[in-house]
Amino acid sequence: MPRIIVVEDDPAIGEMLEYHLKDLNYEIQLFDNGLDAKHYLTNHDDFDLVILDIMLPGYNGLDLCRELRQQKPDIMILLLTSLDGEADRVIGLELGADDYLTKPFSIRECQARVKALLRRVQRASSAPKTSANQLSFDGLEINIEQHEVILGGDSIELTAREFDLLKHLAENAGNVFSRHQLLDTVWGYSHDGYEHTVNTHINRLRKKLKRPDLPDYVQTVWGVGYKFVKPNK
Repeated sequence: MPRIIVVEDDPAIGEMLEYHLKDLNYEIQLFDNGLDAKHYLTNHDDFDLVILDIMLPGYNGLDLCRELRQQKPDIMILLLTSLDGEADRVIGLELGADDYLTKPFSIRECQARVKALLRRVQRASSAPKTSANQLSFDGLEINIEQHEVILGGDSIELTAREFDLLKHLAENAGNVFSRHQLLDTVWGYSHDGYEHTVNTHINRLRKKLKRPDLPDYVQTVWGVGYKFVKPNK
């Protein structure tokens, strides 16, 4: 049974999440402050997903997100943000959150996001090990098992989602993917109105891959989507 830690100081939201996620046969543990959650999460490994509110008493949710990602890189993190907290959402994704939900949110959407993240956990745990561990291009190396990207000889930091996005595009170099296709494949769900999430990740990924002496690896095909262009050596 997948185990989910919910960190939310609003009792109504916490209880709603607990009730409806238990309907999906998940085990839920609630925390209503950042300090208690931090102590538990950094000292235990018996959970698969953390649903984390940003505004928490005791310890900020963004700080907890950063600390969790550093200590437990494989744990899935879903942030809960306010409607006007765009900066918090961007910072949260930069710190390594896998996804976010904006309050107020529908419980069906929350359930869909949770299912998608847990499917990623299941796929990762059941995926066969392969010796094809590295994708190499002119100036760019992607080490799959190590989740490491080397650009022009320097290691660059990508969030888990940015890495998955780059890996998917690079493994299918030359193929064009629409935003809906990328949502379905990389994020694990298709949801109208969230195409901007793909745009945001693509823009951040391009910025991190930008070097004056190297090609633009991720390109836009106007009116269609995005593709990885394999440079000519």
